[in-house]
Amino acid sequence: MPRYEYQCHECGVRFERVQRFDEAPLTECPECHGEVHRLIGPVGVVFKGSGFYATDSRKKSEPSSES
Repeated sequence: MPRYEYQCHECGVRFERVQRFDEAPLTECPECHGEVHRLIGPVGVVFKGSGFYATDSRKKSEPSSES
């Protein structure tokens, strides 16, 4: 299950909650009961392989016989 980070508009406290995808976002701060918003953070992406489309996915071209 994903972990979401929230920040309160009133007191500025940041906290995390583990929620299912189909759960509604939190709206109330657990400290001061003020309004909160969900923070967007960086996503860890790992690229593996020697390259992208040109070297990994595309079929190698065959020599043409146009002579």
